Amino acid sequence: MKTPAVGLTFTALLAIGAAQAAPPQTLKVVETVEIRAPVEKVWAAVKDFDGLHKWHPGFSSDVLVSGADGKPGAVRKLTVKDGPSFTERLLGYDDAHHSYRYMIVESPLPITNYSSTISVRPGQAGMTKVVWSGSFKRKNTSDDPPEAESDAGAIKLVTGVYRGGLDNLKKMLEQ
Repeated sequence: MKTPAVGLTFTALLAIGAAQAAPPQTLKVVETVEIRAPVEKVWAAVKDFDGLHKWHPGFSSDVLVSGADGKPGAVRKLTVKDGPSFTERLLGYDDAHHSYRYMIVESPLPITNYSSTISVRPGQAGMTKVVWSGSFKRKNTSDDPPEAESDAGAIKLVTGVYRGGLDNLKKMLEQ
């Protein structure tokens, strides 16, 4: 007699679980560029945590609001050209190995739990390779978010930011 009741309870629990939305997955973007310039020159262009606006055409300003450049814990305020501002915190900085890691603290972007790394490495045949990678989740937790707030939309946004910066960096340093 207990078997049908257990089976019905199990079926009901499965139905309830299926009706609940799955939480957003962690998404990843990795973009690279090869630049015909020495590692030291490329690193000099990207190493300042408060210097993104100098090589990324999407930002009008990048100002430290606390801490010191190159010191973990520093916080910068980025302002998008003709757009909003948001803050990021420097998590790690390795001048010797030409990389730094940071996270978004506060942002109007449709993403959350964002952390990113920029690294500069020797490439092939005298080139320098810049890798910009990040992981994040979409903010909108609904099952059917608008396209711009979906996983694909969030990936497209971050990919566009990375490509815009990396392509411009290459153009600047190879002139």
